[in-house]
Amino acid sequence: MKTNRILVPLDGSELAEAALADAFDLAARDEAVVMLMRAAEARVLPGGDPILAEVEAVAEAEKYLTDLKAKLDGHGFRNVETHVWYGTPAAAIIEAVGYYKADLIVMSTHGRSGIGRLIFGSVAESVLRGTSTPIFLRRPSEALVNLPALTMQPKEVHR
Repeated sequence: MKTNRILVPLDGSELAEAALADAFDLAARDEAVVMLMRAAEARVLPGGDPILAEVEAVAEAEKYLTDLKAKLDGHGFRNVETHVWYGTPAAAIIEAVGYYKADLIVMSTHGRSGIGRLIFGSVAESVLRGTSTPIFLRRPSEALVNLPALTMQPKEVHR
């Protein structure tokens, strides 16, 4: 599969940025554009100005991506675009993928399971369910691995 446009959703964390190495490795193979994307979502306190909160959230996201792109440029990474999308992370990623016609999403996942996933949700899982665009997921090495239970016992093969 040839990739022309790779979307990398970022939230400002080191975990999310761990996906950059994979994205640039894949982009180098096909000379693809790497699109750094951040979802901006305002948190408004009671009595706060929602418009001001939205403007500040977008400005913070733009600054983060501008600074990151400058850092990447300094290390020789080219063909990089930055995009801020307003909304909840999963919805913003799904909308941006369609709008920018990304061929691939490269993102990190916390690898949560059980109650952690129930409480915090899973952006990666929501994106997976909301798009048909292929997704390359980077899991932290310390994430627990839960093997699925076997529904059938393996049968011994006689030759």
